[in-house]
Amino acid sequence: MNILEMMDALDKTLFTFIHADASSSMLDGGMKLLRNALTWIPLYAFVLYWVLRHQRKYAAQFILMTIVCFAITDYGSASILKPLFARIRPCFDPDLQGKVRGLIDCGGQFSLPSSHASNHFGLATFWFMAVFRLEGKRWNLLWLWAFAVCYAQVYVGKHFPFDIVAGAVYGAAVGAACAYFFDRWFVREPRRVHYHMQPEYGL
Repeated sequence: MNILEMMDALDKTLFTFIHADASSSMLDGGMKLLRNALTWIPLYAFVLYWVLRHQRKYAAQFILMTIVCFAITDYGSASILKPLFARIRPCFDPDLQGKVRGLIDCGGQFSLPSSHASNHFGLATFWFMAVFRLEGKRWNLLWLWAFAVCYAQVYVGKHFPFDIVAGAVYGAAVGAACAYFFDRWFVREPRRVHYHMQPEYGL
């Protein structure tokens, strides 16, 4: 067994554990909600509110780069990388026949990388880096959001875990690139240095 066969076997073992062994009927509905874009409308509305309320000067650029980031991750993962790698989804894999629970429709034939992972980690990376650049704040919950959506993709049987990893890496790279261009093209101000106030002595 070569290294690729070993990785494929490990991937299918992890998939079976998450999708079947660690599943529960009590979690099924929640996992399907996590991967539904409509579920996260409040988050998108909050990000829009935040940038319009706190960074109006850069709001148009922030929104533009958000759209660019999503367009690149979505098109690149779905229209370029999936046909290039041509890895079939779990529900089409003959090794997993009878093990996929059919919680959702199978969808397209190809699986690698996960577009959900690419899109969500792309946005999470861009928003995290852009917000830190503008205000020095770390929106760490963005990583939990992206991870939760991606875990749900494996749980419902849509993707293998390695599909998620590949999509997350691709998305994070695109998000970081978008944050870099946002900084270089639009912000162009000296980076803010946040000092901790030191107690003054001898006064």
